[in-house]
Amino acid sequence: MVVRYEPMTLAKLGQHLAATADERVRWKLIWEFLEEYRWEAAESQVSLLQAEPLPVGDERWDALLAALAEHLCAQHGLAPPEWSESRVLKRAWFPAELAIQRADALVRAPAAFRKRGVYLSAHDLKAA
Repeated sequence: MVVRYEPMTLAKLGQHLAATADERVRWKLIWEFLEEYRWEAAESQVSLLQAEPLPVGDERWDALLAALAEHLCAQHGLAPPEWSESRVLKRAWFPAELAIQRADALVRAPAAFRKRGVYLSAHDLKAA
């Protein structure tokens, strides 16, 4: 039996994030998603973002998924998926541990991330 490759969707990423509480593993999953996304043809990239991920069990990660969806849709000149609108943090989240990284994130976080209270540097999204 041959198994056909299918790129990870944001909904599937949400399932993987919910299945682990280890933050390092969660970041690796985010970076894996972004790497697979980058290798997809532009016309199929948007389809990876449309289905709503189930709640991860941590509102920070739910907001991060929404920010990713909006950020990546914007690169195609598209509005974010409807499901992403309600996922906004009441208190800002700075995933970086070092003060210098937090300062960088404060200045360089993409608009979709700032809008949701997730302060992650655009550099961190590209370095994945």
